Amino acid sequence: MHGLTRLTAIGLAGLILLCGAAEPGAQQNLPESAGPDYAIGIGDVLSIHTWKEPDLSLDAVQVRSDGKITFPLLDDIPAQGKTTVALKNMIQSQLSRFVEAPLVTVTLVNPVSQRYYILGEVQEIGEYPLVKKLTVMQAFALAKGFTEWASKDRILVYRQNNNKMQMFKIDYNDIVKGQLNKDIQLQADDIIIVP
Repeated sequence: MHGLTRLTAIGLAGLILLCGAAEPGAQQNLPESAGPDYAIGIGDVLSIHTWKEPDLSLDAVQVRSDGKITFPLLDDIPAQGKTTVALKNMIQSQLSRFVEAPLVTVTLVNPVSQRYYILGEVQEIGEYPLVKKLTVMQAFALAKGFTEWASKDRILVYRQNNNKMQMFKIDYNDIVKGQLNKDIQLQADDIIIVP
């Protein structure tokens, strides 16, 4: 009952409504690893430098809510969903109309768009940044471990995928015993619930 009280305090009702859309049997195969590159998202801060062109360089530009950034000579360009390499290539291509052989570097300065959430019987519930490849086990370490009431064999991960809610069951005890294939990699906006 203690776990339910904690979950209710942080909005379990809203989560149940959201997750109620999960398809029956959605707890199928565990998902494959996320792609190797970070996809730029709304709110991320980028540094864009064009070699030997200080007027075509930005120390800090934030991706707006429409998914675009404003860049000198190019006006508004889409950044959301692109990797830093893809954005670099696009900027170089468009700048080549104005500069001979531009050499652009795009760096992710502050990744704030990709987050995951841990609720329930962990020491520190809340929102966490997803700035690297991270597994469920690593997420528990960042949340300072479990409380004494945690049901470690009934952990759930909810994931929005193509407008459908998926649910994955995680048994912490199996992973600790060496079944590492059950330790899934997190994706942006995943919700981990430890009952």
